[in-house]
Amino acid sequence: MTNEKTRVAIVGWGNVGRGVHEAIKNSPDMELKAIISRNRVRVLEDGNLIDGKTHILDGNHLELMAKWAPEVDVAILCGGSATDLPKQGPIYAVYFNTVDSFDTHADIPRYDAMMDGVSRFHKHTAITSAGWDPGTFSLERVLGNSFIPGSKAYTFWGKGVSQGHSQAIRAVDGVLDGIQYTVPVPKALRKVRSGSNPELTTRQKHTRDCYIALKKGADKDKVIATIVNMPKYFSDYNTTVTIETPKQIAERRRAMPHGGFVLTSGQTGDDNKALIEYRNEWASNPEATGSILIACARACHRLNQEGQYGSKTMLDIPPAYYSAKSRAELLKDWM
Repeated sequence: MTNEKTRVAIVGWGNVGRGVHEAIKNSPDMELKAIISRNRVRVLEDGNLIDGKTHILDGNHLELMAKWAPEVDVAILCGGSATDLPKQGPIYAVYFNTVDSFDTHADIPRYDAMMDGVSRFHKHTAITSAGWDPGTFSLERVLGNSFIPGSKAYTFWGKGVSQGHSQAIRAVDGVLDGIQYTVPVPKALRKVRSGSNPELTTRQKHTRDCYIALKKGADKDKVIATIVNMPKYFSDYNTTVTIETPKQIAERRRAMPHGGFVLTSGQTGDDNKALIEYRNEWASNPEATGSILIACARACHRLNQEGQYGSKTMLDIPPAYYSAKSRAELLKDWM
């Protein structure tokens, strides 16, 4: 492992892109070379970025990629999983090593296979579905099941802001603005921690707390009924909807906390209870994701230098590759 800096391009200037930028500022071994955005003006308007060294590139002009590829070790793709990454991922994998946070769980095998084919052909390395779930939570689920054979894994999210569910309520007719919090049910957590290995339904594990501002003339009762009965989002949960002013919602949107737990419960020997618990608590969900993506960019660069091409997930990477420290330092200070 060398002492050279990893040169990074941020692709997409939303919440996650800004989170990656904050993580780069805290990582002396990283260097921001470029920000690539389809809305170049919005990036330029963000005054704290203008340092005279970072290049702001228009993501609408893909011919720029070939020109800039030699200047970048890893491109971190910060677009959304629904529409951005399935299109952008294979394109950027032609020109760069890439890291992304694709998080549509059911589609991860298909997306990973697509990225593997493109990146392997072009002798690039792609780390897909990085973040905290999927990502660090995935690691904990695999490790827990490996260390306690026959165990059961339980995942709880929150309390925190769910960006996808917040978007869902903002799309409801009559809603001016809204935000949604996912909250673990304390009773369910206690049951799992007791080692009783309970069977828990979706409704028993989490509640959904929605806060909305209504458009003028909106039917309050109709809006609330639409939200609590929304399939795939709220109908399987105990959901509350609270009406607030636009100013109150805007204030809530200034902070985006999230977190959660992964618990692995089982037994060793004949009947000795065993429990592993891992907890995340993030004051800023986007900055948490950005920090993990930077660690993965470090690993991606190292893997590519070793000729390990194709797609990887956080499950495939040696833990030492995420760290800026040398192996000698890790053995001395962290073992």
